[in-house]
Amino acid sequence: MFPVEPKRILVPVIGDESDEQAVRLACNLAKKSKGWVFILNVVEVGRHLPVDSPQPNDLERSESILERMDQVASQERCTVEAEVLQAREAGPALVDEAIEREIDLIIMGLSYKKHHGEFTLGATVPYVLMKAPCRVWISREPMADDLTGLSPWTHQTHSTP
Repeated sequence: MFPVEPKRILVPVIGDESDEQAVRLACNLAKKSKGWVFILNVVEVGRHLPVDSPQPNDLERSESILERMDQVASQERCTVEAEVLQAREAGPALVDEAIEREIDLIIMGLSYKKHHGEFTLGATVPYVLMKAPCRVWISREPMADDLTGLSPWTHQTHSTP
């Protein structure tokens, strides 16, 4: 799988369903390699405010997200380090953390989202894929039935009268 198993794994979380699977995956890898998992929630601060200005609602939400991810890690019998970081943009903040912490692997959860009818990765995932100094894994959630009308694994045939 890896020439060297990842010892330092970064999992950015944003509070959606895909976070849980990414944390579980990271914990399982870390247990095998005797590594550690660092969970990070980035609060993006608008340019009209100082980057370190208090964001009470966002910080409260972030703490709630990290508490939930800590519970997920505990279920996997995995100890994690978790942190909230305020930054202008999530992508550059994640890459900077990966460099600073000498991360071996970033695992990003991704919900299936559409914009103007087309699947989208958003802005953060492409930035991290382009700029991260380490391996990056994307764990995308399946398409929701309500987005497609069918399960992606269902083949439907049409008969003509």
